[in-house]
Amino acid sequence: MLSSVLFEYGLSGNSFQVEAFGTGLINNTWKVITPERDYILQRINSAVFKQPVDIATNISLITKYLQQFHPDYKFVAPVVTKNGEEMMYREGEGYFRLFPFVTLSHSKNVVKSPEQAYEAAKQFGRFTRLLGDFDVSRLRTTIPSFHDLTLRYQDFLNAQKNGNRERIFEAESLLKALKKHTGIVIEFENIKTNPEFKLRVTHHDTKISNVLFNAEEKGLCVIDLDTVMAGYFISDVGDMMRTYLCPVTEDEKDCSKIEVRAEFYKSIVQGYFDEMKEELTPSEKKYFFYAGKFMIYMQAIRFLTDYLNNDKYYRADYPGHNLVRAANQTTLLDRFVEKEPFWKDFTR
Repeated sequence: MLSSVLFEYGLSGNSFQVEAFGTGLINNTWKVITPERDYILQRINSAVFKQPVDIATNISLITKYLQQFHPDYKFVAPVVTKNGEEMMYREGEGYFRLFPFVTLSHSKNVVKSPEQAYEAAKQFGRFTRLLGDFDVSRLRTTIPSFHDLTLRYQDFLNAQKNGNRERIFEAESLLKALKKHTGIVIEFENIKTNPEFKLRVTHHDTKISNVLFNAEEKGLCVIDLDTVMAGYFISDVGDMMRTYLCPVTEDEKDCSKIEVRAEFYKSIVQGYFDEMKEELTPSEKKYFFYAGKFMIYMQAIRFLTDYLNNDKYYRADYPGHNLVRAANQTTLLDRFVEKEPFWKDFTR
């Protein structure tokens, strides 16, 4: 199948070599090596992205906008097929796209230093800033209600009512702990009615692996735009806080290892503000710390909701895996909230 797909991009015969690439959990990704240059080939996971063409539409709109208004920005756009199909090629039931491989670049799976956190935050801030005048109403929603905390909380309540009774009993202490933070949901409701909160072009998946770095460890650009939609800045900033601040991942069972690192928080603030400080409204700036609470809490209740619903969404590698993840994120939320009196001052 891959050979027939690559043929549509002008690659045929023995002119290329294909190998698995990256650690992504959603799409299938390969590196395509040719004598002239290398490429990245991806197959879109249509179980997650129900309308893959919507992704192609969004990327096409963003590509044209950046080429017109910010031609110097390093943006990795998909390759056009021989037949002129711009952003995506369909082969049977599969949707594919080919990107040029950015030479002398690399990505990271883990944030190891405040400097890396700064560079990543700066790149995500720059992406949103450069698209500040783009009409976000033109973007299609690739995952409905992706970061809608109100909906996620309602799913959480429904799981407590209708989920696996044995698991509900087992998670009783965690359920009580998470209910103590329902004020985060109320604040989100306030945000949605606050005219000073702007819907912007938002990446929605700001883990470090979605930033390309050069040989000098400076950020080049952001990649993986499948979840780019209209959204609030708290989605991008919050996801960086959730994934950059703690030295261990969400799969860590030993919650004593969970901490939040001040220098990494400062780096996220500085990097994002270096690009977005003049773009954010006064109300938005006041909610910078809240962004971390928003995203960590949402992920905690999503993991626990899935556990109570018998692991229908997140892959569980062993019994109780999603319960471990929920406990991990709840502890991370507690550690983060403890820093609020000190870190909010830094943001101001």
